[in-house]
Amino acid sequence: MKKAEIIAVGTELLLGQIANTNAQFLAKHLSTLGYHHHFQTVVGDNAERLKHVLDVAITRSDLIILTGGLGPTKDDLTKEVVSEFLNETLIIHEPSLQFIEQYFLKVNRPMTENNKKQALVINNAHVLMNHNGMAPGMVYEGENKQFVLLPGPPKEMIPMVENELIPYFLKGKETNTIVSKELKFFGIGESILETKIIDLLENQSNPTIAPLASEGEVMLRVTASAEDEVAANKLIEQAEHQIRERVGQFIYGSNGDNLFIVLSKKLKKHNLSISAAESLTGGLFSKRMTDIPGNSSIFKGSIVCYSNEVKQNLLNVPKELLEKEGAVSIECAKSLVENIQSISRSDVSISFTGEAGPIASEDVPVGKVYIGIKIADSPAIVKEFQFSGSREQIRLSSVKNGASLLVKLINESQDL
Repeated sequence: MKKAEIIAVGTELLLGQIANTNAQFLAKHLSTLGYHHHFQTVVGDNAERLKHVLDVAITRSDLIILTGGLGPTKDDLTKEVVSEFLNETLIIHEPSLQFIEQYFLKVNRPMTENNKKQALVINNAHVLMNHNGMAPGMVYEGENKQFVLLPGPPKEMIPMVENELIPYFLKGKETNTIVSKELKFFGIGESILETKIIDLLENQSNPTIAPLASEGEVMLRVTASAEDEVAANKLIEQAEHQIRERVGQFIYGSNGDNLFIVLSKKLKKHNLSISAAESLTGGLFSKRMTDIPGNSSIFKGSIVCYSNEVKQNLLNVPKELLEKEGAVSIECAKSLVENIQSISRSDVSISFTGEAGPIASEDVPVGKVYIGIKIADSPAIVKEFQFSGSREQIRLSSVKNGASLLVKLINESQDL
């Protein structure tokens, strides 16, 4: 496979004022396009420094992707520097200019002269139309080198990559079809997962296996290249079989799945409704569930019971229980999950109570969490967890572990 590198242009990236999500997005797609991703660079809006970065990149990479710096202002200098680097001129791309002019007419605003700059493209480059902004992207095919220029705003860059760049790269490559599958893991850390499959990672060729960790989860992206999609999928199935033999118990889904989508599918499959009582999570579980279209058919509702008064008055947790055991306790989580199920008349219920920090209270350590679950008429169960990290990380760990536990227990209840 050829080598690729990503160059993100923008002083705001260099100073950490915004996150470099473009590089993350592009990195996920490079193996699909048949490239090894070896380098990433962030450079400010400075012509000399960008030229130096290009001098280095061309010595080590076959594909160089630049994002940002295609706008109308003086500090948007990417295509000017790259065109000079390639000894090419910049020319007006008429379809892009017409698109920009039509935009200003549509919004009834005068078009300033510097906006025409956005319609400039490198001579002899293939133009990638921007249907979500103004500045087009471009692909320049040099001698054994490829340069790709993409806009910086993710809302422009992402659809351009998906709808313009990937089809351009795959055009005419029917005899070399590339297919990827993402395996989603929960309950196992990246380092442990890597240890379990280290020989597969070290000896990979086709398919390739790329680990990626995010928000307490791990993903393996398995990418295969073959003469057609059937053959590529067969290679992926063989690799997936080896992975599942070792760590299959931690796989909860694939591709577009997340824990809440998997849980929602499970509830719908078994015609089960759900409700939630949330203390430390402050409605985060409910938000994740209601973010999914169509979940009104299964999600009855929730009560955010942050104070003891609400726990008592709305969720009927006995005052004596709160005084004796405390709000962060097995007993409180059990009372919450039982009572929210009764109030909402749901088939399944879940409760969250704990200490998210940053300061401990009630003599409970930061990160101590109790999750209660009740399925139909079965007795409520409560699981105790000790999480670490920031307040936000503890909350996120809580709702993700709650969703994972629900999937597991629903599976077990349906097998009875």
